[in-house]
Amino acid sequence: VQLQASGGGSVQTGRSLRLSCAASGRTLTRHAVAWFRQAPGKEREFVTYMRRSGSGGGTGYADSVKGRFTISRDSAKNTVSLQMSSLKFEDTAVYYCAVAERNIARPMTRADDYDYWGQGTQVTVSS
Repeated sequence: VQLQASGGGSVQTGRSLRLSCAASGRTLTRHAVAWFRQAPGKEREFVTYMRRSGSGGGTGYADSVKGRFTISRDSAKNTVSLQMSSLKFEDTAVYYCAVAERNIARPMTRADDYDYWGQGTQVTVSS
């Protein structure tokens, strides 16, 4: 399984950015997918997840991004995207996409819920 994240860059506060993660080796609609991020000197943290389509495709978001970030999945392209709006300085981090083999009933917000990880893409927000 290979995950290739793209779309990172440098933006000013308040602007938007869209990340994308292309998958090979797995059909993303059959798996829960997620985005995590890791800021310098900090642990990797949960951003958002989406359940597999067969489980309804429900989503969850970290409180820090709720209302500003949106996760989506494109079945035709086999990609998962993260639309980020109203970006803040504290959103600066390396963003990772992840795919899970298992479907877990509780909210899938833990890094160890996921089995495959992309290489990360840097997002830098500045004033």
